[in-house]
Amino acid sequence: MRRVSSPKHHVNDSDRATGVPYIPLSADDGEGADAQSIGALVMDATQHMSTLVRAEVELIKAETAAEAKKALKGSIFFVVAGVVGLYSSFFFFFFLGELLTEWLPRWAAFLIVFGLMLVTTALFGLLGYRKVKRIRAPQRSIDSLRETAATLRVRKPAEQGGNGATPVPGLDPSARR
Repeated sequence: MRRVSSPKHHVNDSDRATGVPYIPLSADDGEGADAQSIGALVMDATQHMSTLVRAEVELIKAETAAEAKKALKGSIFFVVAGVVGLYSSFFFFFFLGELLTEWLPRWAAFLIVFGLMLVTTALFGLLGYRKVKRIRAPQRSIDSLRETAATLRVRKPAEQGGNGATPVPGLDPSARR
C-alpha cells in the first residue's frame, strides 16, 4: 500500500484510483538530514517532485470528472429538445392542427401548431443552455498548479536584485530565456 495524504485517504484494493499520494514531512527511517548524502537528497527531491505532479494530475482528474457529470446532465435537456424538435409529438400536434381547422383555414391551423412546436424546442434548448452554462473550470487545480509553478520558477538574474550571484563560466547570459 502506498502512502496517501491522510489515513482516511488510504487506498484499498477496491478503490485504488481514489487515493492521492503525499510527500512525507519527516524522514521515515529516523536518520536526520545531516546523515544523508547530496545524491540521496537529490533523489528524495526528485521523488517528491514526481509525487507532487501525480497528486496534481489526480486533483485535475477528480475535478474534471465532476464537471463532466454536470455537462452530461445539461446535455440531457438538449437531447430532449432534439427529440421534441424532430418528432414533434406527431400525433398530438397533428390532432391539434386538425382541431384548429374547425375555426381557421387549414394552412393557418398547421402554422400555429408548427409555431408551438418551435416554442417547445426553444424552451428545452434554453433549459439545456442554462445547465451547461453552470459548468466551471477546475479552479482548485488551476490555483494549485499556479502555486506550484510559482514555487518552482527559477528567478532570472535581473529579478534577483544584484545579490552578487556569479554567472556560470562558458554560458552566454543573453542565451538565457
